Amino acid sequence: MVSNPSRQPECGPSTPGGYVLRSDLTIHPEPAWLQLIFWGRRVLAAQSRRYRIGTNILLNVSPENIRIQLPDGSVREVPKGTTPLDVANGISPRLAAAVVVAKIRPLTTATTETAATETGSEDAMYAAHESGERLVDLSAPLNEDVALWLLKEDAPEALKVVRHSAAHVMATAVLELFPETKLGHGPATDAGFFYDFYREKPFTPDDLEKIEQRMAEVVARDEKFVREYEPREQALSEFKANGDFMKQHFVEKFTKDGEQVSLYKNGRFVDFCRGPHVPSTGRVKAFKVMNLAGAYWLGDENNPQLQRVYGTAFYNKKDLEAHFKHLEEIKARDHRVLGKQLDLYSIQEVAGSGLIFWHPKGGIIRKTMEDWMREECLRRGYNLVFTPHIMKRELWKISGHDGVYSKDMFPPMELDDAEYRVKPMNCPGHILIYKSTPKSYRDLPARYAELGNVYRFERSGTMHGLLRVRGFTQDDAHIFCTPDQVKGEIEACLDFAESVLKTFGFSEYRVELSTRDPNKPGEFFGTADDWAHAEGALKEVLVGRGLSFQTFPGEAAFYGPKIDVKLVDVLGRLWQLSTVQFDFNLPRRFELEYVGEDGERHQPVMVHRALFGSVERFFGVLIEHYAGAFPLWLSPVQIGLVPISEKHHAYAEQVKQKLEAAGLRVELDLRNEKMNAKIRDFTLQKVPFVLVMGDKEAASEAVSVRTRGVGDQGSVSLAEFMTRAQRLLESKSPTL
Repeated sequence: MVSNPSRQPECGPSTPGGYVLRSDLTIHPEPAWLQLIFWGRRVLAAQSRRYRIGTNILLNVSPENIRIQLPDGSVREVPKGTTPLDVANGISPRLAAAVVVAKIRPLTTATTETAATETGSEDAMYAAHESGERLVDLSAPLNEDVALWLLKEDAPEALKVVRHSAAHVMATAVLELFPETKLGHGPATDAGFFYDFYREKPFTPDDLEKIEQRMAEVVARDEKFVREYEPREQALSEFKANGDFMKQHFVEKFTKDGEQVSLYKNGRFVDFCRGPHVPSTGRVKAFKVMNLAGAYWLGDENNPQLQRVYGTAFYNKKDLEAHFKHLEEIKARDHRVLGKQLDLYSIQEVAGSGLIFWHPKGGIIRKTMEDWMREECLRRGYNLVFTPHIMKRELWKISGHDGVYSKDMFPPMELDDAEYRVKPMNCPGHILIYKSTPKSYRDLPARYAELGNVYRFERSGTMHGLLRVRGFTQDDAHIFCTPDQVKGEIEACLDFAESVLKTFGFSEYRVELSTRDPNKPGEFFGTADDWAHAEGALKEVLVGRGLSFQTFPGEAAFYGPKIDVKLVDVLGRLWQLSTVQFDFNLPRRFELEYVGEDGERHQPVMVHRALFGSVERFFGVLIEHYAGAFPLWLSPVQIGLVPISEKHHAYAEQVKQKLEAAGLRVELDLRNEKMNAKIRDFTLQKVPFVLVMGDKEAASEAVSVRTRGVGDQGSVSLAEFMTRAQRLLESKSPTL
């Protein structure tokens, strides 16, 4: 049906099949809520990357209908080719103006968890995800039955789309200013976005200012983001002719022969990208170019060095300003700065990068952490074990690490009897302990726990304080059990992980499930049936506990799938720490056995788990979470004693002895300094309690209490203060 056949159709968005469709929207109250009148245009002329030229042909289109399910559960029937923006307009023009991007899920696809890819990864940028839940442009034609969400500014996914669009705006600005530049990729990140550029001449701070100014011009031009397609061979030829070696690599890696390549255009700028994007550059309203860093192409130091320009973007200037205030708070909590100020640890360059020296105060906190962990392990039925730091290379060949993990291990050492390698993990050592004596089903589960030092070859420039190091202590455990026991053991590991987070003051966490990529079988050991069984067991436990989780295909360890528990700190940042991994591979490679109830030999199932992740990384997170103001039970100095004058030294010594006898860590300041100077020094060291003692306190066996973050709380009896402090210690309160 044609509402106005005398009017010539206008050019609309392109489709892969070479048709251009335009829709005029008419709202009908009944019975169909939406009716679209299509004008068609067949593209007959040659297609180029930047323009598509066609000849108008008037068509009466009677498309088949599709079903669209809205978040309230209602289902609407609309013609194929309807866009999310059409739907939004049909509901409310105000909604259409507020929508940033759409999310769809085929109605034929049932999902119990959300599939995801790592933020900022190449897969997130280029890999096709045509099934399951995904984001699409508002202008994307819908050609199948889908559940549809129209995402506004309050949706986290929408902000990432804005940031990815901002990366395209940045790349547009860079090419306009420095046309010799070659493009890498520009993903959104949790904090903003970046774009990798190859340019022989380094960018300067003045260049970054120019880039930001030109970005503002691109935004002001309000150029539409238009998705177009061209044959793979044509795209490769054009990128190769232009010297765009990185774009050529991405097309070769993420598309196949005969496929159409997805391109996004704004103005004269074109980029290989699967999107989605905001409707136009004008929707990138508040942004900032942040800083510059180096990054090797494909992470290989033998490849050209790229210039990575970081930026961030928000919906408005208010949110942008709040972000920078947040960054200032992060800077104030930097564990590298606080570690030095509080004399907790150091990294000595003469000894090597990424190697941690624990100072006395940091050592006390470490001991407290490790003591708690060991006691909990014993209480939960683990056996404590210790394994060597180096082992024969042959062992790592049997485990598979010498092949798959070799680039992350330190090079072999040739000794008089064999080659040895420093251990990157503890599991082969625990396997040898298990294998040293025969096992029956009555011995299982066998749980071995170790706070073992391991060493991994992190590249220069990737180390970051305590958070990424070359030598660290892993609170590792390996559980050997029967197949019937594995779900219960995974459940117990998650209970243990939750206890760790709660005890150390974290109330929020997120769960991720990493699975095998079935398209890359060579990267993962074991059969498809093994992986299906292992992934099913982990999913069953997560669903049974009522935990929401995201699934990350391809992110599993080479020997099995895993569950990652990421804590959320006081600033809302995610930290990867606890992990539970299923392993059917190593028991097979080491020929592990147990005698079953039937008298036959069976292969045990192996579960890896680490809850701190590493002591160093967890400690770094604790420093930043508490801003160095640790709760009483973790503080290296729990109480500072300040006698007002020399005549009060004797009483202060008595107080110190009583507090230490009660199990408290005390520091007495007997320096010839004024009282206020001593109090200030303890305050700068973030000591939880400072007790001041003068004539009045000495006469009544009392102390004048100053509490961190509160101030002077007046005099109380020493006995009363000791009771309060001991209760805080016993409860492991995270508040002080």
